[in-house]
Amino acid sequence: MNKYSLEGRVAIVTGAGRGIGEAIANQLLENGAKVVFCDLSEDAANTACSDSCTDEAGLPFYGNLAKEEVAGALIAKTVAHFGKIDILVNNAGGGIITPFLEHTPETLVETINRNLWTAIWCSWHALPHMKKAGFGRIINMGADSVRNGLFDHAGYNAAKGGVHGMTTGLAREFARDGITVNTVAPCAVQTQQLEDVRRVNPELVDKVLDIIPMGRAATEAEVASMVIYLASDEAGFVTGQVISVNGGTTML
Repeated sequence: MNKYSLEGRVAIVTGAGRGIGEAIANQLLENGAKVVFCDLSEDAANTACSDSCTDEAGLPFYGNLAKEEVAGALIAKTVAHFGKIDILVNNAGGGIITPFLEHTPETLVETINRNLWTAIWCSWHALPHMKKAGFGRIINMGADSVRNGLFDHAGYNAAKGGVHGMTTGLAREFARDGITVNTVAPCAVQTQQLEDVRRVNPELVDKVLDIIPMGRAATEAEVASMVIYLASDEAGFVTGQVISVNGGTTML
């Protein structure tokens, strides 16, 4: 049963080809929104969209959103196809998790590009449309590791910390334009990516799970449900917040 009505809303979910992004996109659809499935991979975007919805409810898009012109094309295509953009979920990312001195200049740049520049450019292009309409919901995916200084996450935290900082600045700037801006900050989430890390570095995964009071990773659905709430009309007085979905890893 749907909790929130998003009928008539148009949403973009970046990084929607798998994992948390796909779960968010599917919950948006279930609650009545039309959804643009955006991913770096053309195959992933097309497959996730076609598996989840009809042509009337979904639209695939692919490209590297760390490039300003690609993010601009995403917003332009959404508005041309659906007529507007109500909800932007900046989920694209993915960390290169490694001790700081084992990073290379290339891996650090890639980490910042994936997680911060994608959110900056998509927000920059979406906000004029939201401001003109007098309504908008921007929901960024952050990271609980920014708050707890998690092992081997310094480079990743630099990117996600930027996302957290952008959230508060945009929330204040656009608070009287009918636009809310919030961040959902998960801890470990049970995704294919987590299993990929477990195969390479099981000790790191065990260390991460050990510090979660609930003793487990979040499910994709648990993270997605917070995004759906923040996208809803009921969350209209919630803005500028970084909301952890973390099993108690950090409190307050």
